[in-house]
Amino acid sequence: MKISASFLQADQPAKTVLELNQTKIDFFHFDIMDGQFVANQTRDFKVDQDLALLMEKPFDVHLMVEDVIKYVDLYKNLNPQWITFHLEVGDTKKLIEYIKKQGIEVGLSLRPDTSIAKLIPYLELIDVVLVMSVEPGQGGQKFLVETKNRIEYLNHYRQNNRLSYLIQVDGGINNQTITECQNADIVVVGSYLTEGINLKRRVNNLQNKIA
Repeated sequence: MKISASFLQADQPAKTVLELNQTKIDFFHFDIMDGQFVANQTRDFKVDQDLALLMEKPFDVHLMVEDVIKYVDLYKNLNPQWITFHLEVGDTKKLIEYIKKQGIEVGLSLRPDTSIAKLIPYLELIDVVLVMSVEPGQGGQKFLVETKNRIEYLNHYRQNNRLSYLIQVDGGINNQTITECQNADIVVVGSYLTEGINLKRRVNNLQNKIA
């Protein structure tokens, strides 16, 4: 299991990125919002561009937005490993194809109350499934225990159908709830890292739980 760091709640994002570069995290994770799909206001792209230049690890982009193409056109210039958008937006196949045409891997996510079965038509087309273990749009929420069942479903489906998508989990993950994500490939950790004093120690705490 790999660890991806979100800095959504960081008071000093640039300082946090520089400190995380010195830890054993595997990825960075951009949370992008438009104030419509979720209530939070959109991030400043120029700030994110500057942050991306500081990163010494690969990163992905999670779009919690209505106009996916607008934000793909913006964030593709940062050369992310993959861009994830939400199934609930609609035009799913068209958007998958659009992102692939940019030479970028595709992730697909869904809210916790959306049936996981709705992903099935697209699982052969995508590279990553992002399982939200909280309601998207706000950091610091508690991990939803039913997430474990969703991870297991996706893992069994992947094995039974010989597919290769990655399972990523995001929301409420700390050194305790990470044990509920055993069959995930990547966990996104935000508040547990950024609200701590010693980032290296907190990353080590997570890795000790999944070793």
